[in-house]
Amino acid sequence: MVFSSRRNWLPTISLLTATVLWASSFIALKLAFRSYDPMFVIFGRMVVASACFLFFLPGFLKKLDYRRGDIRRITFMALCEPCLYFIFEAKAVVNTTASQMGMICATLPLIVAVVAWIFLKETISRRMLAGFVLAIVGACWLSISAEASQDAPNPALGNFFEFLAMVCAAGYITTCKYLTSRYSPFFLTAIQAFVGAVFFLPLALFPESTLPTTFEGTATGAVVYLGAVVTLGAYGCYNYGVSKLPASQATAFINLIPVFTIIMGWLILGEKFNFMQYLAAATVFAGVILSQDNAGREAAVSEV
Repeated sequence: MVFSSRRNWLPTISLLTATVLWASSFIALKLAFRSYDPMFVIFGRMVVASACFLFFLPGFLKKLDYRRGDIRRITFMALCEPCLYFIFEAKAVVNTTASQMGMICATLPLIVAVVAWIFLKETISRRMLAGFVLAIVGACWLSISAEASQDAPNPALGNFFEFLAMVCAAGYITTCKYLTSRYSPFFLTAIQAFVGAVFFLPLALFPESTLPTTFEGTATGAVVYLGAVVTLGAYGCYNYGVSKLPASQATAFINLIPVFTIIMGWLILGEKFNFMQYLAAATVFAGVILSQDNAGREAAVSEV
C-alpha cells in the first residue's frame, strides 16, 4: 500500500473498502445459499445492483467516450465477471468454506501476473514464478487437508471452482484497467450489473434451479446486501482504485481478502481451520510474499 502522496489516499481507501466488502460477500453468499438456490441468489444480486444504477444511467450516457473495438472489450470484461466468475463462485460456495475461498483469492495477483506474461508479453521474474508455484502448492494442500462438513461437502472441488473464478477475475482486471482510461469506473460497474441480470435470468429459471416459495429474512437481506452494497460498493471502489493506480499495485490489495474472510468466517459462521490447513494457508501467504518483486513494485509506484 502506498501513502507517498495525498492523491494516493482516496484510491487506497477505496481499494481497502473493496477488499473488506468482497471478504464479507463470501459470508453473505453462504447465508443466502442456505435458503435459496444459488442461481436465484446471483440473479437477485444483479437485479438489485442494476436497480441501484438506473438513477445514474442518464449521466453515464452523456459522458461516454466510445471507440471502435471497445464493445468487444466490454463484452469480454462482463463475460469474465460477473458471468463466468459467479457461476464458478456459486459452485465453490456450496462445496467449500468461506475461509478457504478467501485463501484461494490470495492467488489472484499471481494469476494476473501470469496472464499478463502469457497474453501481454509482460516480463515475469523467476522469483514471481517461484512464488506462484508455492502459492498453488499451498492452495492444493489446503484443499487436500480440508475436512468435509455439512456446509462444505467437497472442499477440494469447491476450491478448484474458486480457482477458476480467480482466472476469470484476472481477465476482468486486465481488461478493466484498459477501459478505465476512458470510461467511468461506476459506468463499467453498471454494465457488469446489467449484463449479469440478463445473463443469470434464464439460469435462474432453468428446471434445475429452484425458485423460492417463501422469503426468509436473513437470506433475503443477504441478497440485498450483495447487490446494493457489495456489487455496487466493492466493484465501484475497486474500479475507481484501478483507474488511479497501476494494476499490479491495485491487485496487491486482494491479498487482504483472505485475512478479512477468515476473521468473518470465524466470527459469523463459526468456521475454523485444522492444523494442516493453517500450515497450508501459511504456504499460500509465503508464495504471495515471495512473488513480490521489489524492483517491479518500485517501477509500478513510479507510474503513479
